[in-house]
Amino acid sequence: MTDATLSKPQQPATRGRRWIRIAAAAVLVGAMAYSTAVVRIGSDRDVQVQTFSPASFGAEQFPLIRQSVETRAVDAVELAGAIAADKKAASAKYGIATSTGPVFPVRFTGVVGERKANYNTISVEGLPAELTLRVQTGPALNGTDLRDATGKIEFGQFKNQIEYQDAGSAINNEVKTVVLGALDPAALAGKKVTVTGVFKLVNPKSWIVTPVRFDVQ
Repeated sequence: MTDATLSKPQQPATRGRRWIRIAAAAVLVGAMAYSTAVVRIGSDRDVQVQTFSPASFGAEQFPLIRQSVETRAVDAVELAGAIAADKKAASAKYGIATSTGPVFPVRFTGVVGERKANYNTISVEGLPAELTLRVQTGPALNGTDLRDATGKIEFGQFKNQIEYQDAGSAINNEVKTVVLGALDPAALAGKKVTVTGVFKLVNPKSWIVTPVRFDVQ
């Protein structure tokens, strides 16, 4: 092999391909720079991208949920009769469907009975004797009935299942503060109360109501 062979210049096609690669890389870098947004700490955009706040969500959503429940609430005696007559029809007319059963808005006036765990039983005139009605009075509130009560809060609105569960817990926390904060559940026995709330129909003979309004007469 001669020196002339070793120093043979690049062919035009090779140089052309090299310039194409350089140009493509420059375009890519430019596109990356164009699509990169600078977010100043404390700006409106910074607030939008912050982590989901369950407390803020609960405080914002609970008044809307309460208004919806109070507007749609059905008298307990009427609702019990409708469910006994045709559960499917009652669910379609009064309830909000969920994967674990319909959520019903309900209202009733009755006398508070025994307290057990986080519940107080309520005796309501006109309800079937075999139906046990209990109201969650804290301190712990279980379930996501209020989160699911309007059909407007859905899993797709959240990043993951944890946020979805936290949303339900935050709404329950608002109930503890706004609805039950001034009550002494241990001192309610024998008192007449008027309650508006929701329950998920799992067992037709056992309603566990989460209240949005709890008035002691």
